[in-house]
Amino acid sequence: MGRAEQLRAATLAVAAAASLAAGWAFLDLIGGNRPTTLDWMRSILLTVTVFWLLWGGLTGILGALAPVRKPLGWTRPKGLTAVLVPIYNEDPVETFARIAAMNRHLVERGLADRFHFAILSDSTSLEVAAEEAAAFELLLREPQAAGRIFYRRRERNVGRKAGNIEDFVARSGGAYEYALILDADSLMEAETIAAMAARMDQDSRLGLLQTVPEVIGAHTVFARMMAFSSSYLSPYFARGMALLQGEQGPYWGHNAIVRVRAFAQCCGLPVLSGKPPYGGHILSHDYVEAALLARGGWKVEVDPELGGSFEHGPENMVEHAKRDRRWCQGNLQHRRLVFAPGLKLWSRFTFVQGIMAYAVSPLWLALLATSILATVFPDRGGIRWDATPLVLGLGVAGALLLPKLAIVIRGAIDGHNRRFGGNLQVALSVLAEIVLSTLIAPVLLAFQSRAVIQILLGLDGGWPATERDARRVPLWTAVKASWWISLLGLAAIAAMTIAAPRYVAWLLPVAGPAVIAPVIIWATSMGDGSWARGRLFTSRAEHAPSPVMAENIRILAAWQNDMPLEVSAAAPEKSHAPA
Repeated sequence: MGRAEQLRAATLAVAAAASLAAGWAFLDLIGGNRPTTLDWMRSILLTVTVFWLLWGGLTGILGALAPVRKPLGWTRPKGLTAVLVPIYNEDPVETFARIAAMNRHLVERGLADRFHFAILSDSTSLEVAAEEAAAFELLLREPQAAGRIFYRRRERNVGRKAGNIEDFVARSGGAYEYALILDADSLMEAETIAAMAARMDQDSRLGLLQTVPEVIGAHTVFARMMAFSSSYLSPYFARGMALLQGEQGPYWGHNAIVRVRAFAQCCGLPVLSGKPPYGGHILSHDYVEAALLARGGWKVEVDPELGGSFEHGPENMVEHAKRDRRWCQGNLQHRRLVFAPGLKLWSRFTFVQGIMAYAVSPLWLALLATSILATVFPDRGGIRWDATPLVLGLGVAGALLLPKLAIVIRGAIDGHNRRFGGNLQVALSVLAEIVLSTLIAPVLLAFQSRAVIQILLGLDGGWPATERDARRVPLWTAVKASWWISLLGLAAIAAMTIAAPRYVAWLLPVAGPAVIAPVIIWATSMGDGSWARGRLFTSRAEHAPSPVMAENIRILAAWQNDMPLEVSAAAPEKSHAPA
């Protein structure tokens, strides 16, 4: 048994033992010597939900304790890499400006002959397609673009993004050793791109290498909180994940490089029998492709130390929920693949973990509902000890807070906090993140629970285009999106007030935010990016802006103002030797 397998077994054992102990103790507290059916239901629900809570928390603690490996410097790669950018009704100017920025930096470093760009459009809007063609003309004016930057649009977007990439691999993949797969909102430093391709050169068994993208360009309260989490907290959680997953790591569908031959051999996706949401094309294709590569004997790894990998995230909770609905449907499809032949055991566990990432939300609601029922029918499972809610709350809070506390302490020790404004600013930002995430958690839990229920009822959510620039949500729009959450919160409070008024205070941390869900959605969609700069949720990119980000901003401003494009200050034609 290898190191990763031993660590997995130990971590799973700790999470299982702690959750079983919590469920048994909870059963004893609420049921005494004669637990009822309702008592058993609540205890089982608590055990299952706490297990997944602890599993995530332990991943963060492992990452905080793990040694940090210094990233390898980039070298000139040998293999030819295609940088694939699938797009679907996106803003062409913004997307193509990011490609232009990456291309300029690759050219400046003498790497143009090692990297080609392929823009793979699945856009269904004729207006957007026309804008893409115009933006591509701008892109062709960029340094050394001729013969290196390509664009094609499929008229039939069979298989969506996965089908788009599969189509490229089938038609053109033979010309390339590697493919760097991006999203329309992805941005990467040239050094990172080169380092990833060089890693593929150095390890012939490496089938896929995943980076940990940092969210950039955040403006609203919600987006800045998510950006801070991705920049400060996520690398530690990813470090723990890397230890657990070893050579059977994750693939998140973008900002990752794959070996084209391995991908072509292993990653042909089936079309599931039946109709959506369970049948049809696989939506969350990335998890499946990682599992198929591992089944084929290829290494799938994540490297949290690479850096220089960026993406844009949703600016408000409505857009976040819309994207999350698609991910939920894709993950729940995986229940049909858990027992697919030949898969590694850890790949099967990853499928289950992805399913439970969404299924746990309605389970938390079920625990809340059964607890309310226990107060209405005390003789069938009533709360027999007034401290039970407090004990439960402290346990959940500990599982959520301990990993973040460990990360803050580790950041103070190794100097990581200095990149985010210092220990005090980091502590205040993490505290604000805890408060705000606690406030919005019931709202997101309701959205996820609705998504799971819709899918169980056979409702297909499709693949809606992402409105990446959508920021402020008008209050009336927020009301229309979440009025039902407010009604659920009011109903829970009313039931508890009638049945057991002394427990209303215990319910308020969950039901209270649900009642004011429209206000939370509206308020967290505000901000222009300057309200907390230098104070809260400051990301690493704000303290030390990435060169490719600055290049992207400059190009975008020129294109949007219809100004003639100038090459960057560093002469792009000049070849620079690798460091």
